[in-house]
Amino acid sequence: MQVTQQVVQLAAEGGIGGITEGIRPDWAVFGAIGTKAKIIVGVVMAGAVLFLLGSAIVGAVHIRVGNQQHNSMETKKGQTMVASSLLGLFAVASMSTLFGIVYGFGI
Repeated sequence: MQVTQQVVQLAAEGGIGGITEGIRPDWAVFGAIGTKAKIIVGVVMAGAVLFLLGSAIVGAVHIRVGNQQHNSMETKKGQTMVASSLLGLFAVASMSTLFGIVYGFGI
């Protein structure tokens, strides 16, 4: 409930920057890279997130159609698509953290 109120408040203020602050990666040790590189990485990550969300939605449709037609192969295909999409979303969302950890181990 608290998060919903915060999102509504940020949306009411009119700035999309306030809403996207929560999904922007924390660059930590990679903060020295240029602004253009950060923008490119952010766009690529956003594109990957949108693709994976779309893939999860298509997987949910496969599950729905498979259940309606009593087609277990279609349902299994949908379950695989949803699971792999959500795993990919987790990997993309935590990419900056993973890079920071790997960089920290290298030092």
